[in-house]
Amino acid sequence: MGANVSFEPDNKSFQAKPGMSILEVSRKARVHIRTRCDGKAACLMCKVIVSDQSGLAPLNTNERLKLGGLQDQGYRLACQAKVTGDVTVTIPEDPLKAAIRKQLEAQREDD
Repeated sequence: MGANVSFEPDNKSFQAKPGMSILEVSRKARVHIRTRCDGKAACLMCKVIVSDQSGLAPLNTNERLKLGGLQDQGYRLACQAKVTGDVTVTIPEDPLKAAIRKQLEAQREDD
């Protein structure tokens, strides 16, 4: 029996096999999570937010070192976090897209 992994804000779900990483599941669900290192925990671009982590395996040593305390705010590395049960994953907005969106909103307010 699979685990239901939901991705926000994409509003997509996928039945995953336990033991798959969130990054692997996102690729199968066709949900984009940024990465440059292809899942080697080197680029740290695949940070996601998981408020209820009961459906994930505990952080491994590598993930704990790479996150450096961000795990206390619900962050996990999608390439390292392994699915063990149902879980909802929030993908943060790309920093460049966020900056452009804020700039466009400011321009609209000025018009």
